[in-house]
Amino acid sequence: MSGAEQEFLPFSRPSISQAAIDEVVACLRSGWITTGPRVARFEAALKTYLGAPHVLALSSATAGLHLALLALKLQPGDEVITTPLTFAATLNTIVLAGGTPVLVDVEPSTLNLDVTRVADAVTPRTRAIVPVHFAGLPVDLDPLYQLAAEEEIRIIEDAAHAIGTEYKNRRIGSFGDTQVFSFHPNKNMTTGEGGAVATRDDALAREVALLRFHGIDREAWNRFGRKGTQDYEVVTAGYKYNMMDLQAALGLHQLPELDAFITRRTELAERYQTQLKGWPQWTLPGAPAYAHRHAWHLYTPLINPKAADMDREAFMSAMQERNIGTGLHYRAAHLYPYYRETFGFKPGDCPHAESIADRIVSLPLFPGMTDRDHDRVIETMARLFQRS
Repeated sequence: MSGAEQEFLPFSRPSISQAAIDEVVACLRSGWITTGPRVARFEAALKTYLGAPHVLALSSATAGLHLALLALKLQPGDEVITTPLTFAATLNTIVLAGGTPVLVDVEPSTLNLDVTRVADAVTPRTRAIVPVHFAGLPVDLDPLYQLAAEEEIRIIEDAAHAIGTEYKNRRIGSFGDTQVFSFHPNKNMTTGEGGAVATRDDALAREVALLRFHGIDREAWNRFGRKGTQDYEVVTAGYKYNMMDLQAALGLHQLPELDAFITRRTELAERYQTQLKGWPQWTLPGAPAYAHRHAWHLYTPLINPKAADMDREAFMSAMQERNIGTGLHYRAAHLYPYYRETFGFKPGDCPHAESIADRIVSLPLFPGMTDRDHDRVIETMARLFQRS
């Protein structure tokens, strides 16, 4: 059967159990579909899994980054250091919180923030560092936290890819300052849309709790319970960033499956690493020397256009023609028009990230992907590259 005749294989697909579907149906039938008891249960389950004293569920990881940064009370001119190899939300939320993004290039092998360069980017206006655990691989956090302590600056980890990731045998979310997770459908677990902030900072947790629902001084859903009261105060100008019970209904059943999802993702990623080893058409993802658990949210090799006899766009188009999906994660964020025009970023500012962004491809990777699906991807690429 030719590729054009086979069913489309997406680069990502969520795994939703019947139990999760039943929970969503039960939520609908309960009449309580917005923020309520299921969100409270989901937050408690996340606290246990992450080992974090505070976990606040939100409508997205973007909302989480925005609120965590707002809680720092940034002033005009305050700087926040981050990576250019990330989704635009990382930079957007820095700007929306009143900060100025300062970019440090990435490591060519891991695609993570090059922590050896961060100290040179610190100035008297630096208020925070936002490392991104790219594709589920943890950034080298110990040097960053040492630097942050010395300079008295905060760390807000963009852990959108990293639920279940471990750094030196410690789960991301169980230590450090503050972490923000995503539950988008292509992430390692999903609530449809959604996110969460984990933190050890009591004041930041209180601020996020206030800001996520209009600045109201109590949990809104309790106002409608049998023992609730309709009276409340608005103590600050807040946002509408709350998670719904409908979303939490999914999350309550996704979270217990997360480690199994990661195990399967790891098997598939290691299969790619083994089967693509030695292909001149690809530069494969590298690994750091420190102990870690990679969550493998994405599998992102870099195409070598000369050896492949095609560039990234031609490759992705050819795969799509053969009914195989791929992804692009990411373009270099500092070269988007807004960031070039507003902050003066230009080509050459972050050469590693820019080279990577021109060549990176996300190959299909999700827990429901079978070995046969995986073989199909490899075989299709072998034909495209005319490998015997």
